[in-house]
Amino acid sequence: MKCLILTKRSLASIGFCFLIGALSATAAISSTVLAVQTAATPKEVPIYRVASDSKQVAISFDAAWGDEQTEDLLNILDTYDVKATFFLVGDWVEHFPDDVKEIASRGHDIGNHSDTHPHMPQLSVSDETAEIQRCNDKIEALTNRVPTLFRAPYGDYNNDLVNTVKSLGMYCVQWDVDSLDWKDPTPEQLTQNVLKKVTDGSIVLMHNGAKNTPAALPSIIEGIKDKGYEIVLIKDLIPDGEYYTDVQGEMHLNER
Repeated sequence: MKCLILTKRSLASIGFCFLIGALSATAAISSTVLAVQTAATPKEVPIYRVASDSKQVAISFDAAWGDEQTEDLLNILDTYDVKATFFLVGDWVEHFPDDVKEIASRGHDIGNHSDTHPHMPQLSVSDETAEIQRCNDKIEALTNRVPTLFRAPYGDYNNDLVNTVKSLGMYCVQWDVDSLDWKDPTPEQLTQNVLKKVTDGSIVLMHNGAKNTPAALPSIIEGIKDKGYEIVLIKDLIPDGEYYTDVQGEMHLNER
């Protein structure tokens, strides 16, 4: 009959194996719990468009670089008696203060596009807040208005950012119609990029520094109006009251 002799070394080895097993089990359980918690956390979605029975759409321009085309865009908008929303980066506000004042004086709305145009989700919540507030302060100093709308640079957002924007009493706004003007399509292509997608409650994205945007803007405005839509400011497109956004980013008022 063989006897099993446990030496100090074999006992230590067995103990070590049990320890590794226990740690692995704990890690597996922790990972599972984290995955469940993450899956259970609802995704916060910005406003991409507004649920509406009214035939209204909004045109917006992001301004982060250059101002060569700003005056042309403002003149075209004046010609068609259209008001738009301009999302301005704080650095742009500093470089072109006269343009900021002109945009406001012509009746357009100014939104916040961050202070330095970073990828916001890569920042801490405190740094996200600082980016938004610094830009708000710069715009207010020139226009005496505090922006109520925020658009994330690159359209890049996460739950923390959306909640931070809401905590500041602002709306986090994206777009559902991308003109793709930043890719420098022809004016005709740019126009079609907009007109084929626009629908009730749409928010159209363009840029003040894209090559062919001024050439395309008249036909975009005419095409939208020919479809029977009224062009309004984003803030006028958004209804007052408690709201939620669905998974497609469509804004709905909460039922009372």
